Amino acid sequence: MTLIKEHLVRSTYDNVGLSKSKSSEAVERVFEIMRDTLASGEDVLISGFGKFCVKEKSERRGRNPATGHDMVLGARRVVTFRCSPVLRNKILDDDEATF
Repeated sequence: MTLIKEHLVRSTYDNVGLSKSKSSEAVERVFEIMRDTLASGEDVLISGFGKFCVKEKSERRGRNPATGHDMVLGARRVVTFRCSPVLRNKILDDDEATF
């Protein structure tokens, strides 16, 4: 199952006791803070979960897969995610339990 924003809102509503509208506002605000922080070039670290990092990618040569022609891909910024050791161990423990 894919976790969608509505699931986060519903879980906040069920577990925290906020109204649905306040739960939705809280989730939206967290994402807004994360978006603004990443857009400004700063990393977002969530202890026990992981780190969203902004990386600068330089201009590089590429190839159009449809035509096979060489092209230059421009410089850009991308967001990467590195999970924390706590999350990694939780995932590994859950995987081992299923085997």
